Amino acid sequence: MLPLAIPLNNDTVSPGFLGFGVFIALLIALVFLVRSMNKQIRKIQAPKEADLKQQEWEAAQAAKEAKAESGEAKAEAAKAEGSGD
Repeated sequence: MLPLAIPLNNDTVSPGFLGFGVFIALLIALVFLVRSMNKQIRKIQAPKEADLKQQEWEAAQAAKEAKAESGEAKAEAAKAEGSGD
């Protein structure tokens, strides 16, 4: 194979300065990514529990009104049909 091959052991194989530099660069990138993520998370406007309950109540009221209106329309249609005979 290679005539000048050096036997590999713990003394000849090490990450060296390049490995250390890459590791530090990854740490720095991680710090900036975490800071950016925290800023974005703080910007999120999560609804409060009271707001959610208010929305549920409003939806229930709207459903009741829609049901009442459809019931009135059916009653009027039946009344009109009955008077046409």
